[in-house]
Amino acid sequence: MPQTLPQPSAGGTPAVLVIGGGASGNAVTVLLRHAGLAVDLIEARPDWNAGTGSGITLQGNALRVLREIGVWEQVEASGYTFESLGVTAPDGTVLFVGDVIKTGGEDLPATLGMQRPRLQQILSDAVRASGAGVRLGTTVETLEQDADGVSVRFSDGTSGRYDLVIAADGLNSATRAAIGITERPEPTGMAIWRMPAPRPEGVTRSDLAYGGPAFIAGYTPTSENTIYAYVVERGRDRASVRPESYADEMRRLADQYGGAWPEITKHITDPAKVNYTWFQRLLVEGSWHRGRVVLVGDAAHCCPPTLAQGAALSLEDASVLAELLTGDREWDDDLLQAYYERRVKRVRTVVEASLQIGQWQLDDVRDADVPGLINRTMDFLKELP
Repeated sequence: MPQTLPQPSAGGTPAVLVIGGGASGNAVTVLLRHAGLAVDLIEARPDWNAGTGSGITLQGNALRVLREIGVWEQVEASGYTFESLGVTAPDGTVLFVGDVIKTGGEDLPATLGMQRPRLQQILSDAVRASGAGVRLGTTVETLEQDADGVSVRFSDGTSGRYDLVIAADGLNSATRAAIGITERPEPTGMAIWRMPAPRPEGVTRSDLAYGGPAFIAGYTPTSENTIYAYVVERGRDRASVRPESYADEMRRLADQYGGAWPEITKHITDPAKVNYTWFQRLLVEGSWHRGRVVLVGDAAHCCPPTLAQGAALSLEDASVLAELLTGDREWDDDLLQAYYERRVKRVRTVVEASLQIGQWQLDDVRDADVPGLINRTMDFLKELP
């Protein structure tokens, strides 16, 4: 017999379902549990995305939320902090080194690189420690809303009743479609090759090479011993790129860069360690909720990683939504609309700037003010969300 999950008593602790166990879903779960709310988290993947991804760049505004969650010390110990960004010629000649704006405040590093699986492990451990209910390999079959809550039936045959459902199920969110939001992600025309590698001696910050055989070739230290490397090019027809050729394709591009790249390139040998992804764009307009179901993170917005703000924006969503839900306001349409209005200007600024940088490269605009746009956007992000 399918079971029904425990329900809050009338006037008791609100019950929240979080769909998706990525950065935003994990973060909002922990923050709501800190406030004493009853939270269940479901994740479609049985492994909770434990081995997914090569590396991630976290700006200060992301680190601020990780500190709020209570995992900053673990993140700092696991990653690699740095305060500057280098720009090089394709041959490796350093053209410019500049300080990165501290978007999280002066008491946090400007930037931290870390292995994405390690960040996921830290956040999933925090979810477990919070006492949230967790079920992996589970999806939503149906959502039925009424004035008082949401009735949910799950893929494992169980069901539950919730005061609010938070959709953190990513770029291709099934929940977004299920509640009638019609916006869908669209490719931007660019794509990225990524892989982890040992850290070459002397690599102590992110360096970006513009030009050469690709739009950008870059790397970011992710620990004392590791980096992740990436090459951005014009998007190809996926059918023309066989997964078994991924290492060969990335190495062919990377081979033509100098500086630290010869040391990096010799490790591009295993196609299973190379990820090929199209850049996508999405910004849901008007509101990020329908009734008692609300979107966070990539389910509501995404953009190319040209500003390294994807994870930061998702974590900020979680922080702002949790702040509103744990205040003294009623959980109603006005509160969820206030969440959208708090977030949309900031998110739009980053999405539009990220897309503009990519479009300049696609259009081969040689005199584009990329540094100026980056600095203006980062300066704006110093404000609290």
